[in-house]
Amino acid sequence: QVQLVESGGGLVQAGDSLRLSCAASGRTFSSAAMAWLRQAPGKQRELVAAISSGGSTNYAASVKGRFTISRDNIKNTLYLQMDNLKPEDTAVYYCAKDRFQLVSGTYDAWGQGTQVTVSS
Repeated sequence: QVQLVESGGGLVQAGDSLRLSCAASGRTFSSAAMAWLRQAPGKQRELVAAISSGGSTNYAASVKGRFTISRDNIKNTLYLQMDNLKPEDTAVYYCAKDRFQLVSGTYDAWGQGTQVTVSS
């Protein structure tokens, strides 16, 4: 059973940057696609970015060009570099492990979430 622990959230101003990390336990991290999702108050959880086990990435249109997802399979860690943050990026951010090597959008492990708040 993989356990995921996010860190790196916080309160920042618009235009600032943050880097989220997701540390994974277990030996299946490198063979699974991973994703970052977020949920703002009163809204549904949405996909922010995903990365396959081979490193292929995809992004939500709202973050493309500002956010970068990456992974370190030696450290068993997933990252989300967030630049030029906007108030609408305010949400709880979750990392999730996909069931497959390629991004499928079906997840079998979730982190507890980390709050990101962007003030204007």
